[in-house]
Amino acid sequence: MGWNFFKKKKEPSNPESSNGSFESGNLKVIVLSDLGNIRTNNEDNGMFFKIADENVIREKGYMLIVADGMGGHQAGEVASKMATDIISREYFKQPANGSVEKNLAKVFTLANKNIFEKASSQTAFNGMGTTCTALVVIDQDVYYAHVGDSRAYIQKGDSIVQITEDHTYVQELVNNGDITAEAAATHPQRNILTNAMGTKSTMRVDTGKCKFNFENNDRLLVCSDGLYDYLNDGELKEILQNNLLKNAAEYMIREAKARGGHDNITVVLAERSEIPKEQPAKETRDFDLPKTREFDLP
Repeated sequence: MGWNFFKKKKEPSNPESSNGSFESGNLKVIVLSDLGNIRTNNEDNGMFFKIADENVIREKGYMLIVADGMGGHQAGEVASKMATDIISREYFKQPANGSVEKNLAKVFTLANKNIFEKASSQTAFNGMGTTCTALVVIDQDVYYAHVGDSRAYIQKGDSIVQITEDHTYVQELVNNGDITAEAAATHPQRNILTNAMGTKSTMRVDTGKCKFNFENNDRLLVCSDGLYDYLNDGELKEILQNNLLKNAAEYMIREAKARGGHDNITVVLAERSEIPKEQPAKETRDFDLPKTREFDLP
């Protein structure tokens, strides 16, 4: 079997932050991104998206998304920002009669096309690309679209389940029965990607619906590999079980840095909880529904 390998390459630039706390209805979301201990630029992009129109929310839901860019001279930052911008804007403009999975696949493909064309047309961006993992939450349903090795999890009580599957060399070895999942976690080539957004004219997109309902007190986690390289699934579950949402996000990043922090670390956490009728949730970070297909791209 042959693979196309993409090694993440990161170089300095001015750091940007997409951190924040958000509430909408019975959904609470925390977005935290950190440079880590070594990097001087942040090529991760973690975001929470919603549209102000309640009808759109009922049909299209909310979006949690993490992209981890690669490429020097700020190219990785350009790729990850293009991915999150295009995917979030275009998803919410898709026709309501299309399935969530098909709409996600369509906008991921569009993002890949735009990033690849930019990388091909400008020398400074040659070879840039990004991972991208997005979750769409519609009531208790969770849909996903995924490229690369960022991850999505759902934590329910005493269990945590990885929703996505890494597009990496070592994951292929696990799938083929050549190594165990435990060995993959510490394999020296675990960060070599077999699939990424923007590196080729076509790419594989995994889409689907999570087999578990997103119920009260459940939590969703979307993260870059800078987190799970240092914390295993059992540790992530313990942190999510035993901490308030914001404290859990901060603890995860702090612990990843304490154990090395050699990469950027991005965490997007969401929790479903009951909101008393007399205490409506604050509406924050609203986005107007775009009317055109124009992008504010770097």
